[in-house]
Amino acid sequence: MKRKILVVGETREGKIRSVSFEAISAGKTIAQGGEVIGVLAGSSISPLAVELIHFGADRVIIIEDKKLEQYTSDGYAQALTAVMEQEQPDGIVLGHTALGKDLSPRMAVKWDAGLVSDAISVKEENGEIVFTRPIYSGKAFEKVIVESKVILATIRPNNITPLEKNEQRSGAVTSIVVPIADLRTVIQEVVRKAAGGVDLAEAKVVVAGGRGVKSKEGFEPLQKLANILGGAVGASRGACDADYCDYSLQIGQTGKVITPDLYIACGISGAIQHLAGMSNSKVIVAINKDPEADIFKIADYGIVGDLFEVVPLLTEEFKKIKEKSV
Repeated sequence: MKRKILVVGETREGKIRSVSFEAISAGKTIAQGGEVIGVLAGSSISPLAVELIHFGADRVIIIEDKKLEQYTSDGYAQALTAVMEQEQPDGIVLGHTALGKDLSPRMAVKWDAGLVSDAISVKEENGEIVFTRPIYSGKAFEKVIVESKVILATIRPNNITPLEKNEQRSGAVTSIVVPIADLRTVIQEVVRKAAGGVDLAEAKVVVAGGRGVKSKEGFEPLQKLANILGGAVGASRGACDADYCDYSLQIGQTGKVITPDLYIACGISGAIQHLAGMSNSKVIVAINKDPEADIFKIADYGIVGDLFEVVPLLTEEFKKIKEKSV
């Protein structure tokens, strides 16, 4: 059954987030040969639209307005509602991000759509679109079929492979005018506390520290290792509670849930709340002085030792490998 699917693209600091390309790939599976339409809302975003085409969108709709420069529930709901009314799609796909988690329930209620949240897989089985999502903090997985007329889903970053970028792909880019009413919430300023660089939620490599880093300065060798690997730095709640780093870096049940290709846990004991946020990482490396630490039970590779000795050694070795490959 061919479907028309909208994919809501996200931008950050003038670039499209990679989860948007993964959402297009998921949208293609749901569309089953139908049309996938990218949707971009914001201010001065027209030059970015073609990138959605290159990653598989058949066409792109742009809504530009100063009131959409920063995400607000009111503003984006108005913009997406206008597109929905114009296109009458069979489904919407978003990233399972702060934006997606906030906007998707609102749209599901408005359009009486079945919502699958935090999907890690989308497949066609016997004529049905089957979503797989983790439950019970990642201890189990469930398969879900949406029976409502409109399908709505959010996709967990780093789980669905995007289509290969092809700059020869072409498609129409159209702009529509949506009169955005006065917003109940107005964002005056955005202050970023996390260390710059790779987005933690989408990073392919994450180097995370726990209470074992002992201080704010203890995160410095972790940052150096992350820089060499082109990754991001994260933290356990224990490290955040101890004021070693900002809560924006927290990984776990009450923090970010991530699925990097490589997760390096430094001085993290492995509390169940932390494991809920990273246990689905493809490869887990644990560094801890305590050989009985719970983190070793789920690690693919374990190093029993002082992180302040091990991490600099790893950094130097990766640096040598990187220099040889240049």
